[in-house]
Amino acid sequence: MTRFSFHCSQEQFAPGVLLDLIGRAERAGFDAGFTSDHAHPWAESQGQSGFAWSWLGAAMARTERLTFGAISVPGGWRYNPAVLAQAVGTLGQMFPGRLPWIALGSGQLLNEHVTGEAWPDKAHRNERLREGAEIMRALLAGEAVTRRGLVTTVDARVWSRPETPTLLMGAATTEATAAWCGGWADGLLTVCPDAAQLDRLIDAFRGNGGDNKPLHLKVDLSWAPTREEALAEAHAQWRFNAMGSGVNWDIRMPEDFEVATRFVRPEDMGRSVLVVSDVSQLTDWLAHRVSLGLETINLHNVGRNQAQFIDMAGERLLPQLR
Repeated sequence: MTRFSFHCSQEQFAPGVLLDLIGRAERAGFDAGFTSDHAHPWAESQGQSGFAWSWLGAAMARTERLTFGAISVPGGWRYNPAVLAQAVGTLGQMFPGRLPWIALGSGQLLNEHVTGEAWPDKAHRNERLREGAEIMRALLAGEAVTRRGLVTTVDARVWSRPETPTLLMGAATTEATAAWCGGWADGLLTVCPDAAQLDRLIDAFRGNGGDNKPLHLKVDLSWAPTREEALAEAHAQWRFNAMGSGVNWDIRMPEDFEVATRFVRPEDMGRSVLVVSDVSQLTDWLAHRVSLGLETINLHNVGRNQAQFIDMAGERLLPQLR
């Protein structure tokens, strides 16, 4: 059965607020939580950027039954893969079974530039991603690792880790990347609002080594009691992510996102965010995705009305989906 997770947006809410929200989400009936891993918010108006790995430990201690996921970058900018593997292993050892998977991506300049390294092209970043994933997988399996390639790790070993290693998903938003992930990742995480495109992306993953591997979907949505409120929240909070990955990954600073999206109109938001006020419509939209055999659907309500969304989901949305 598909599990539904509540998205904890480190860019939009203070870490303490997110702890309260994840507790509320557990009481409402969500199965899991998922968090972003940013050094900066998308825009200054969002105003937060908590450290995901500290927060995950607190969130697991605050809740009782939720599992968690996260997306991060092992390419050697902010995190050497040995450091990231140690963080994952520690959480897995303290909270067995509560961190079954994380997703790995090739990175975003907004976050990775803080170490001062040059920002290479996408092909090079993918090579570093794959090397980082290979190093992490070996370390989480208990191996000692020395590797001097695009990513360097010397005499590394993760001593504190769970009996069952955390799975490493590949993050993809295009068919080409999904096909590439099929060859090395333990599963797939994608963000894809269009049903036909999602089908093609899943087929690309499954047809290139990803068959029978788990699939996870992040859904960016904006729900409010009226469509006008939902559209206003989508535009205010998430227009900074509306330009597509080809642009988003190469913008450097939050203030640059403000400038780059100054001409994005509220009516443009429907191309990247599911804007909805009708719970039945949202239920039907999600039910189609459930039919694809997804292991997890991560619901990211992009507005500020998080408590209202959680309560609605617990009372109406999740019971209907189940």
